[in-house]
Amino acid sequence: MTKPTWAGKNATSTRLKAGRGAVGKTAVIGAKERDGKVNASVIEKTDSATLKGFVVDNVETGAAVFTDEHSGYRSLSSSFAHSSVRHSVGEYVNGMAHTNGIESFWAMLKRGYKGTYHQMSAKHISRYVTEFAGRHYVRGLDTIMQMTLLAKGLDGKRLRYNDLVDVS
Repeated sequence: MTKPTWAGKNATSTRLKAGRGAVGKTAVIGAKERDGKVNASVIEKTDSATLKGFVVDNVETGAAVFTDEHSGYRSLSSSFAHSSVRHSVGEYVNGMAHTNGIESFWAMLKRGYKGTYHQMSAKHISRYVTEFAGRHYVRGLDTIMQMTLLAKGLDGKRLRYNDLVDVS
């Protein structure tokens, strides 16, 4: 089982000897619109092609895209108005470019991991990410409106136990 990229190391982890960064972890990418909507998903690799593919699928061509300094985002400048911030040198805002909005989402997801679920398996991590993206979008609404939207979203949906667990 792999852990999300933000999960801490533990004493029994084989990846302690494998190196730093995303070794032995599940990578999750996200984008947040300025109005608050988050699109996030699990990705296999953090290479340029995968990252650009996510952005192309979730952002209108020509839109402004603000990222951190990850080298995989360098190719975005050909299709988008791309600006980045350099966290490694203490830069968190560069004109209009900042990642504060998506960092807020990652913080909420991490709090859910540490405070509620304590473990998120690689098999189901996409479900957790989707859940928290929805929570993030409605967090400013009152409880009644949140519950109303939740109930409407459940209409016509069915999740069976066998779909959640491996019965083989």
